[in-house]
Amino acid sequence: MAKVLVIDDDLATCEALMELVRNIGHEAVCATDLAQGLGAALDEEFDVIFLDVRLPDGNGLTILPRLKDLPEPPEVIILTGLGDPDGAELAIRSGAWDYLQKPLSPKKILLPRQRVLKYRDNLRTHCAPAHDFKRCGIVGQSPAIRRTMERLAAAARSDASVLITGETGTGKELFAHALHENSRRAGKAFVVVDCAAIPGSLLESTLFGHVKGAFTGAEQAGEGLVLEADGGTLFLDEIGEMPLDLQKKLLRVLQERKYRPVGGGAEVASDFRLVAATNRNLERMAGDGRFRPDLLYRLGAMTLELPPLRERKEDIEELARCMVQGLCRRNAIPAKTLAPDFLQALRSCDWPGNVRELANALESSVVAAFDAPELFAGHLPEGLRIRMLKQALAVAGRELPQDAPLAGAGQGVEALLAGPEAFSSYKDFRRDVLDVAEKRYFSRLMEVARWNIERACELSGLGKSRLYGQLRTHGIDKR
Repeated sequence: MAKVLVIDDDLATCEALMELVRNIGHEAVCATDLAQGLGAALDEEFDVIFLDVRLPDGNGLTILPRLKDLPEPPEVIILTGLGDPDGAELAIRSGAWDYLQKPLSPKKILLPRQRVLKYRDNLRTHCAPAHDFKRCGIVGQSPAIRRTMERLAAAARSDASVLITGETGTGKELFAHALHENSRRAGKAFVVVDCAAIPGSLLESTLFGHVKGAFTGAEQAGEGLVLEADGGTLFLDEIGEMPLDLQKKLLRVLQERKYRPVGGGAEVASDFRLVAATNRNLERMAGDGRFRPDLLYRLGAMTLELPPLRERKEDIEELARCMVQGLCRRNAIPAKTLAPDFLQALRSCDWPGNVRELANALESSVVAAFDAPELFAGHLPEGLRIRMLKQALAVAGRELPQDAPLAGAGQGVEALLAGPEAFSSYKDFRRDVLDVAEKRYFSRLMEVARWNIERACELSGLGKSRLYGQLRTHGIDKR
């Protein structure tokens, strides 16, 4: 028997949904505002939550990350009286099961209700415990990483091709390796091919091998990496760089599991699982004729999108401690602790290079500190510190004249740029200036954009998910 929570300020909707749930033998309770609903979700374990968007004390979408971060997260079905495509996108990206528009009828709610309850039954009966999953070096417990790990665990249970997407430096190869180690192919070969690092003229023979004399310099036959991956996993990194003619050949190999080496006549069989990765938009490339749509469909049987580091800042401290510990151990230098201002500086950066950039910054910091027992913000690379300071000053400077004090803050920008005796610490700067300036910026942004999300994204250069997150963080609501 499942437990269902309805969070809606319309009592008629609450009663109708609870009756539908109880009629098929499940428990149901309701809450009429956000605080009451979140409190109930934190106190008890629910299988399904029907969550209204507009509630008396806030937007229901704001508690989705809290709900998905619970030890046993419920499935959430969003209810709304507004057909908002951007809100629907945010809900699904935040882990919602479905998004239903009011007014609700028994017919409209019946199928999603049956599917989600059946899914929960299957989850309890058949899914392996999360603690059995090998992380293989993946660090983090943020909601974004936990959702990604859930999808990774689901992908590991099948043998379907997987496409891993994400910005440069998010750890696509690390996740591909974890996928392999948790699959039935663990213990067999995990073969990595960087499609961007191998010239197109050599990539075909690298993958499929060649016979002796197939081309100039082929003095002996080569097996190729597809055959090396027989029984295991073939990881094609940066698959968007693969030439179109080779994409066609790869598609046939995926369909037939057979191929001909370059210059050869006999077919060779290989039983491998394909995992591909890219930081490019393959759908856009397919529309432009730069990537084969049929190969994209074949690769996308399961898609895993890795979150950028700026969307999982809760993980930065754990990542930094693990990386610093490893760096000290590998370089045989004394272990180091991380000062509060060091961690604050790391959290304040947007990390366009993601985890890879963080790792490089930490390595430079460890080398700079060397024998010192503690890392401070001053140990960070000079270029990074300058970039963070310029970014913070730019945000404040767009809102105020250079010498104007910031309302609600302890110091003005000019005071922060005073002589060495009065110069503020970076931590104080963040506390007294940046947070207030950011709130002003996003409030003004939405006014200028007339609350049009698309226009606000164009003006700010941010994606929708990031913009929604900033609006939530600073409590900016159109109402």
